[in-house]
Amino acid sequence: MRPAIPFVDLTAEHRSVAAEVGPAVAGVLADCSFILGPQVEEFERAFAALTGVEHAVGVSSGLDALRLALLALDIGPGDEVILPANTYIATALAVSAVGARPVLVDCDPHTYLLDPAGVEAAITTRTRAVIPVHLTGQAADMDPLLELAVRHGLHVVEDAAQAHGAAYKGRPCGSVGTMGCFSFYPSKNLGAYGDGGMVTTDDAELAGRVRRLRNYGQAARYHHLEKGLNARLDTIQAAILLVKLAHLPSWNETRAGHAALYQELLAGLDGLTFQRPAPWSTHVHHLLVVECDDRDALRDHLAAAGVETGIHYPVPIHLQPAYADLGHRQGAFPNAERLAERILSLPIYPQLTPGQIAYVAGTARDFIGRFGEQWPSTSFASLAVRSNEEV
Repeated sequence: MRPAIPFVDLTAEHRSVAAEVGPAVAGVLADCSFILGPQVEEFERAFAALTGVEHAVGVSSGLDALRLALLALDIGPGDEVILPANTYIATALAVSAVGARPVLVDCDPHTYLLDPAGVEAAITTRTRAVIPVHLTGQAADMDPLLELAVRHGLHVVEDAAQAHGAAYKGRPCGSVGTMGCFSFYPSKNLGAYGDGGMVTTDDAELAGRVRRLRNYGQAARYHHLEKGLNARLDTIQAAILLVKLAHLPSWNETRAGHAALYQELLAGLDGLTFQRPAPWSTHVHHLLVVECDDRDALRDHLAAAGVETGIHYPVPIHLQPAYADLGHRQGAFPNAERLAERILSLPIYPQLTPGQIAYVAGTARDFIGRFGEQWPSTSFASLAVRSNEEV
């Protein structure tokens, strides 16, 4: 049964752009340019402009974006790549896919982002790159990482899968490091109708190599300079993303308003805190994350009231069976482990209404038992009336 308030409502998002998406897809079908058609290059140019880089290369997924970036940098067996313990497993899988070793570093307990001090301590003679993750919609602290990279001869590959439109000290995420990597998974701020990804860079040589590697390593048809992959962005996805790209700034602005409303309605609750804003970053609120003393019980309470939530991420990478070979045990990265037990992601997407946010907040306040006078009831209908919104 569909929840009253889903965690992500892709149906509502599609309704908002269906009149534009339909003709865009029809154009691809009419031309039958399904592989690397003109819409791919057009989207690459538009995304490069958004990100403030010279080159953007469309690829098949966010994971492949990271993998291709590492391959283009000649990172492979015997090399080490530093990344946060608090991230989606795809960040580590990309390192493993090229034969390198992921080296995990704990996160800041308040911003949840990669701790630069931990990065410096983890650098060895085998370290070739650092992958800072711009998590939940705000940027990692890049300046200390770039300084370390210069001092130790490292590459910085940004994992910007959750940061479409976010900026670090005025510079768009994806333009600060050697290369940037994006995902267009459907639930992202800029999501495709399937998988997709992008690699961004100012380096023409690296961009050209990623273009070859994504397409069987060929410089021209049937002329292969190196062993590549089939990791291209589909033309239909590029056409859809072109339509949605025009809406991204307003969608991100709406997300910011939603986040501010959540913070207002959930302020002053004992046992519930928000992710701390990073002072160096804007926030595009891909996720709205709170910490709760009794996270699982709060999640059950919200679910019983028809509110779907998420946990990002319930099992840290170092405790996943897939990475038992790294040799870490419980307690190795205490901040990441603590967050795995405490954080909850609440619904946040542009089509969410103030009435729905009020209902989620009221239900959470009911659980914690700290109602203010403005919220005398968690009734779905009464909150809708109070916010003058249909939910």
